[in-house]
Amino acid sequence: MSSYDLLLLGAGHAHLGVLRRWALVERPPGRIALVSAGPAAWYSGMLPGLLAGRFQAEDCRVELQPLCRAAKVELIDAQVTALEADSHQVHLADGRTLEARWLSLNVGGQVSPPAHSGEGLELLAVKPFDAFVQGWSRWQQASQPLAILGGGAAGVELALALVDRVPGVSLFCAGPLLAGLNPGLRLRALGHLCQRGVRVREHCPIDRCEDDALYSGSLCVWRGPRLLLASGAQAWPWLASSGLRCDERGFVEIGRTLQSHSHPALFAVGDCASLPGAAKSGVYAVRQGPVLAANLSAVLRGLPLRRYRPQRHSLALLATGDGGALLGWRTWSAGGPLCGRWKDWLDRGFIQRHRLPE
Repeated sequence: MSSYDLLLLGAGHAHLGVLRRWALVERPPGRIALVSAGPAAWYSGMLPGLLAGRFQAEDCRVELQPLCRAAKVELIDAQVTALEADSHQVHLADGRTLEARWLSLNVGGQVSPPAHSGEGLELLAVKPFDAFVQGWSRWQQASQPLAILGGGAAGVELALALVDRVPGVSLFCAGPLLAGLNPGLRLRALGHLCQRGVRVREHCPIDRCEDDALYSGSLCVWRGPRLLLASGAQAWPWLASSGLRCDERGFVEIGRTLQSHSHPALFAVGDCASLPGAAKSGVYAVRQGPVLAANLSAVLRGLPLRRYRPQRHSLALLATGDGGALLGWRTWSAGGPLCGRWKDWLDRGFIQRHRLPE
């Protein structure tokens, strides 16, 4: 069994920020490793542009080895399958077991499909991103109509990115489209979707799939060959069985220092964590990065910890698939090519900040 002072599990936005800070300044003492299921970290904000043909795959990901090398952190390419919070042990898919004095989780979540039977429908989830990009590459070889399940920002962006690349797109939402975002942005999104020919069904939860049919209750609402899953993140099952205190959805409950309520030697950030006021959004994960970096350095040096305070408002920028974007801030909304150029600038800036030469 390999032992570490600190294990970073997952290459999410916050951990990328931690590595970047340690690459620029002295990292804390001890043996540190990053465990990532793949050699690169995909930036989710640019995936709709990739599907729309505006970006290449290499534009949308950060190679981890150069970043880890600069931060003097060991990179372990493996999938986490289990965690024992009491003993601080991590089990990997290749059979290895690791242990550490301190653990930090930035593992995101998964997308769970509805109950399904039969073989008439191909399912593809947007997470994990590596598998999604490979699956979409296969789908491109024979373009067919598809349905998208999920009425959040991801579902809207994907529908707008794909509507000109497949024969037909239907978008299904369990509740209202873009629930939680401001009404102006929601109306702009509905207008764009309808104008581009996307069939939108709000308040239409999909309960099951049978062969090539989607059912909402007892009603068949769509038939077709392909279903793209872009609904909200679900917690990894191994979190709930780890011994960590989790909320009712299986996400790790944390406090303002980003530490687990039940196991203070474990930190959690991003989508896998549950903290009042912090939405499951990349914007919040990026903002958690500096506090996490400071606190991980502090525990390895025996220093006081900082507290993270979620911002009350966050900017929403949704790509429209044609180079433009929709913007929402508090009660204000806008859209057009200028918003798209601003989004591209922000997205490319994120990649460049974390991309180091080989």
